[in-house]
Amino acid sequence: MEKKDNRIVSVLKAKSWNEIKTSDSWQIFKIMSEFVDGFDTMSKIGPCVSIFGSARTKPNHTYYNQAEEIAFLLTQKGYGVITGGGPGIMEAANKGAKRGQGKSVGLNIELPFEQSHNQFIDNDKLLNFDYFFVRKVMFVKYAQGFIVLPGGVGTLDELFEAITLIQTEKIARFPIVLVGKRYWSGMLDWIKNIMLDLENNISLEDLDLLSVVNTPTQAVNVIDSFYKKYTLKPNF
Repeated sequence: MEKKDNRIVSVLKAKSWNEIKTSDSWQIFKIMSEFVDGFDTMSKIGPCVSIFGSARTKPNHTYYNQAEEIAFLLTQKGYGVITGGGPGIMEAANKGAKRGQGKSVGLNIELPFEQSHNQFIDNDKLLNFDYFFVRKVMFVKYAQGFIVLPGGVGTLDELFEAITLIQTEKIARFPIVLVGKRYWSGMLDWIKNIMLDLENNISLEDLDLLSVVNTPTQAVNVIDSFYKKYTLKPNF
């Protein structure tokens, strides 16, 4: 944090708007370096599935156990696992991938309640990011599917970004699986009853992008069934 604080202080002490703009422009090189490192590392890993969920989920929770089992089952199907690298559901998924002797990827970013990456990420597959938007590109570009367990705002952010990119045909379609019907049913009812039926803000086909399941086996079967029909390929 000290290095970042020094940068902020130097900008605040700038004598003119031109100096501030110059400082901002140098961030481009940091952003470029994160993209280059990410593309270079991730392009070598092979087919993966991104798993999302709350960083606050404890190891004794049902969702933690489900995430671990989902990741393990994915590795038995030949997929690597990508997470945000932190605790909770992310840790569980990396733990499951490790148990299955599969590829365990962590895209880490410093957050107030996530002080460091979890211990179950492969040493050569840990990437650290300063910028959320670069990190999000890696989640989407190198994933053959999203499996989303109960989580908070960050989890919803990743979910709806993927839906938007597929809906607008900015990326190829891939399966999006929501785990936990009880958790997701209220949101899905609102989307159908208000966004679709009442306000007509989405199309009925948009709902087809989502699969809702209750068990790890069902979640993995959605991914497996999809790629029995379609070829594995980069998303963009």
